[in-house]
Amino acid sequence: MKRLISIELQKLWRNRASKILILAYFIILSFIALIASIRFTVFGVEFNIAEQGIFNFPYIWHFNTYVASALKFFLAIVIVSMMANEYTYGTLKQNLIDGLSKKEFIKSKFYTVGLFAFCSAVFVFIMTLILGYSFSSYTETSIVLTGIEYIGAYFIKLVGFFSFCLFVGILIKRSAFAIGFIFIWYIIEQIFHGVILWKIALDESVTNKIMAFFPLESMTNLIIEPFTRFKAYKAIESTVQQGVIEPKDYSVHWYSVVIVIFWITFFVFASYRILKKRDL
Repeated sequence: MKRLISIELQKLWRNRASKILILAYFIILSFIALIASIRFTVFGVEFNIAEQGIFNFPYIWHFNTYVASALKFFLAIVIVSMMANEYTYGTLKQNLIDGLSKKEFIKSKFYTVGLFAFCSAVFVFIMTLILGYSFSSYTETSIVLTGIEYIGAYFIKLVGFFSFCLFVGILIKRSAFAIGFIFIWYIIEQIFHGVILWKIALDESVTNKIMAFFPLESMTNLIIEPFTRFKAYKAIESTVQQGVIEPKDYSVHWYSVVIVIFWITFFVFASYRILKKRDL
């Protein structure tokens, strides 16, 4: 494993664009901490976002992982470009000539994908602890550990999305077209959502259950948006819409994890099959 990862990291670090994108990703990821310094004024009263409870445990686990997952496209570009460069510069063929099997080649890519996801999850975990202990009103161990499952969901979500990017990169070979395909696939899933809702299911809850089996939607379902949990929204909801909106389920469900793991397995296996059959 170490040998395969080492080979991939050397390729990435020698590529200037990949190096810049990786560094930019982690730098921008750390900007979540800047939210603590944001102040705004409403009717002459000044508010600090951190003082509103946005960094309180256990809510902060949900908020940070959701915001961080929105930045995954930086590494997605790296992964797609990583595969495109293999064909452009002929390194794939050279690796195979040097004795690397196609199975080992796919393993090296998947290990790199897993490493990116792991490093990102550890980074968010540490940043969340620092921000939480700095601004949270609740620092009891039992409260701090409540919601830590969002870090695990974040890791699985990244591995799933990056595996999808790896599959698309191998399938299409051109980074620009591969990135375009990812966005097109997202649009296709949204079209399916509309078709199922208006033509088949005619019910939002049933539609969501069907869409939960689509790859990108299944990854999205791992970490539901956290903003409606924010206490400011809850205050408005309780006074204006009390009894109208049912409580939303924000939990990380085991079946959502299983669906994403299925897609991870599918994308990695499909990537191997394409590479095995393709004439290099």
